[in-house]
Amino acid sequence: MSGFRFPAGRLPDEALLSGLATGDPELAEVFVRRFQHRVFGVAMAVTRDQQLAEDVAQQTFERAWRHAQIYDSRRGSVGTWLTTIAHNLAVDAVRARRTEPMAPEDLDPLLDAVTETPERWALADEASTQLRAALARLPREQARALMMAGIYGMTAQQIADAERIPLGTAKTRIRAAMAKLRAALTCPKGGDHVR
Repeated sequence: MSGFRFPAGRLPDEALLSGLATGDPELAEVFVRRFQHRVFGVAMAVTRDQQLAEDVAQQTFERAWRHAQIYDSRRGSVGTWLTTIAHNLAVDAVRARRTEPMAPEDLDPLLDAVTETPERWALADEASTQLRAALARLPREQARALMMAGIYGMTAQQIADAERIPLGTAKTRIRAAMAKLRAALTCPKGGDHVR
């Protein structure tokens, strides 16, 4: 380890992953320690079984070791890549354990586990925060029209009737709100200009 200028524990995730791939025992240990709680947490959330979650976590690190060379930082962080592996393995483990048909009331938690991934949670949380902030900056009447259309699925005519405004005004409010939201969400520090 004398080639490193600072302790292995302070190395970037990508360097630890490279060390894992080369079989460096110290870097592999630091890598596992850095991500073990996150990986186990994902596995436990999906499997709801400690022993199965431990098995999934072990398989996750084995798979990361075998496939470290295919990691592509352009597609996400090492943590995201690793939690995706853990999530997929956990879902597969739950499916493999099922020997009898699933009760209908048990389908919703499994469906959530299959469709809600950690990276989706993170992206959705960030996106919803940005969306709420941009929505809060809209003029009240535009925000109401957009919410009625987007959340309640109302047509422009239904919005016009509910708000007691002309149909053209309802359409204009929806279009203006959408344009302002689009601009706010595509600009880097977006949305301060929404009026």
